[in-house]
Amino acid sequence: WLAAGRASRRLVLVVVFVALLLDNMLLTVVVPIIPTFLYTTEYEGANSSAAPAQTEPAPLAQKAPFFSMFSYFDNTTVTVSGSISTGDVANRSEISRLLQSAPSSPPLPSICLEGEEFLTKENVRVGLLFASKALVQLVVNPSVGFLTNRIGYHIPMFIGFIIMFVSTIMFAFSGTYTLLFIARALQGVGSSFSSVAGLGMLASVYVDDFERGNAMGIALGGLALGVLIGAPFGSVMYEFVGKSSPFLVLAFLALFDGALQLCILQPSKISPESTRGTPVSTLLRDPYILVAAGALCFSNMGVAMLEPTLPIWMMQTMCSPKWQLGMAFLPASISYLIGTNLFGILANKMGRWLCSLIGMAVVGISLLCVPLAKNIYGLIGPNGGLGFAIGMVDSSMMPIMGYLVDLRHTSVYGNVYAIADVAFCMGFAIGPSTGGAIVRAIGFPWLMVIIGVTNIAYAPLCWFLRNPPAKEEKI
Repeated sequence: WLAAGRASRRLVLVVVFVALLLDNMLLTVVVPIIPTFLYTTEYEGANSSAAPAQTEPAPLAQKAPFFSMFSYFDNTTVTVSGSISTGDVANRSEISRLLQSAPSSPPLPSICLEGEEFLTKENVRVGLLFASKALVQLVVNPSVGFLTNRIGYHIPMFIGFIIMFVSTIMFAFSGTYTLLFIARALQGVGSSFSSVAGLGMLASVYVDDFERGNAMGIALGGLALGVLIGAPFGSVMYEFVGKSSPFLVLAFLALFDGALQLCILQPSKISPESTRGTPVSTLLRDPYILVAAGALCFSNMGVAMLEPTLPIWMMQTMCSPKWQLGMAFLPASISYLIGTNLFGILANKMGRWLCSLIGMAVVGISLLCVPLAKNIYGLIGPNGGLGFAIGMVDSSMMPIMGYLVDLRHTSVYGNVYAIADVAFCMGFAIGPSTGGAIVRAIGFPWLMVIIGVTNIAYAPLCWFLRNPPAKEEKI
């Protein structure tokens, strides 16, 4: 069975699917947890410790006897202490008489969190923490692409699993901003090994362009599923079980992926490419690869900007409870899952360039509609459209990257998928880090306008991928 497994393309696809699932669940599970966790530990913790020092004992002359007041709002008697004058007594009896004659009042609206200034500053800190993963991944990716060309894909995949496992355990037991920052940066290293080696391995075992498109669509389904269940899973587990619980579940998922790799992928086997791959510098000078990478970068930058800023905006304007902060991303995740699987097949028939062009335009329109929402239900439409459109772009551009290398360069895929991953990372590095600063300077609605218009303006460039020319020796 193991011998058959090692020769099976489907099991390679399963391993890559699970690796991308784990990476993206860890990517999004922190989105609803970090803002509220930092608010609880830093703002509320600081205020509760400062509160006793601020309270001063009142002079004995001003102290009043205790008295009872009956609340007709919730039918309870409350014991109240305070300074009372003759006018207060008269007022109280007047209020009591009015309450008895008044009809039952509607429930009071929920009170938003205090510390408006703290939340505004937190936009920047949370943005930097989220961006640290992508910034590290950006630096590590080229060397991983070079490494896969030298020693094959098995060992880098297994290294990625080990680093991801350590990062997940760190997230579970970190209690300060610094430790969370280190865990997030470490995740970037593991993610680089897993995604570059995984996508390169898929491209090498699925040599037919149509089959490769379908396989990439399924693998991106793992990415989509991770994004799909990460934020809602994190918010519900954090609300009802505790901060460590979602990360411990992900640690078990990481162990499962490591066991699969040991059984099937033979991480001890070194299998360098038979032909030398095209250098990264040469690929980066190819305008068609740059257009494809730009589409990946800007479309994903939209959701990257939403991740740190949307939960804090909801806390400020909608007074949302913890579990809603993650649930807001559920429509985007479900539609992304549908989009990647649907257009993995459809994009090849309608033209991948056209699929990407339409996708980027819809990304821009959806982002422009996000600030119009007044509650969590108003976010369903814009976030759903955003996820579906990003699914269109991703499922079209990943196979195009492999196709462009086949058409115009040497058919070795480690470096081109390192570039694709760099494009993702630039979106997820620039997005959160600048998004938090822009929100602090001009507000959340203007941030959505800027990134929405950028996507709409970039969309026509996808037309250049309609019929890219091949190199003479390839013809």
